[in-house]
Amino acid sequence: MAHAIILLVYAIYSEFACNSGRKEVNETMKQSIHPTYHVTTATCACGNTFETGSIKPNLRVEICSVCHPFFTGKQKFVDAGGRVDRFKKKYGI
Repeated sequence: MAHAIILLVYAIYSEFACNSGRKEVNETMKQSIHPTYHVTTATCACGNTFETGSIKPNLRVEICSVCHPFFTGKQKFVDAGGRVDRFKKKYGI
């Protein structure tokens, strides 16, 4: 019974404490400090162009989904070998 009373008192106190200090705040974003965000055209080195959002008027990128090896399926799997393989190859072991 004592726990129930303590919990009830705590609930009433916490509700009062939360609501008593609350102020009505109606703030909006500050004006004239944010960059302008607009739709821009991105141009890839391969010649592909696509629209995206940015704060810059024009974007130039080095690689895009049209020419990236992961998306084109023309990945090169290079088997570089480790230090041991290079040592064995160097000394003919």
